[in-house]
Amino acid sequence: MLSQDSNDDTEDVSLFDAEEETTNRPRKSKIRHPVASFFHLFFRVSAVVVYLLCELLSSSFIACMVTIILLLSCDFWAVKNVTGRLMVGLRWWNHIDEDGKSHWVFESRKSTPQDNKTISEAESRIFWLGLIACPILWVIFAFSALFSFKVKWLNAGDDQAS
Repeated sequence: MLSQDSNDDTEDVSLFDAEEETTNRPRKSKIRHPVASFFHLFFRVSAVVVYLLCELLSSSFIACMVTIILLLSCDFWAVKNVTGRLMVGLRWWNHIDEDGKSHWVFESRKSTPQDNKTISEAESRIFWLGLIACPILWVIFAFSALFSFKVKWLNAGDDQAS
């Protein structure tokens, strides 16, 4: 499905052959990409759980923080490359023009009557709620750590001194 607009230089390209998926898959489930939906939430929720239970899981502050950073890095990669594309049709890339200037191009799936077959309302909700709710949780955790004076990175040097 390649089309060229006369006003625009961008192409509309089907994402991961979305039209073919809907014709072969039965319409029983409202979630068309259950593995992508699972991993979209798994990395985020795992990072929050590790943060909340880090004192029980390990006495090493560094191991807990590295684990959280790795989980959030996996989450970033999954959202950028897989779940954003499959669940809501987001994609982005870097384009360098003739003058050598770098331009970031962000696109989302265009709304057409055929999209009712390819876009799942449940997946869209899961994607956007997960994308918005977890950063709100991290802000709450940051303020609660700041106001309870349990800023762990200030005590990290004390652990190694003893």
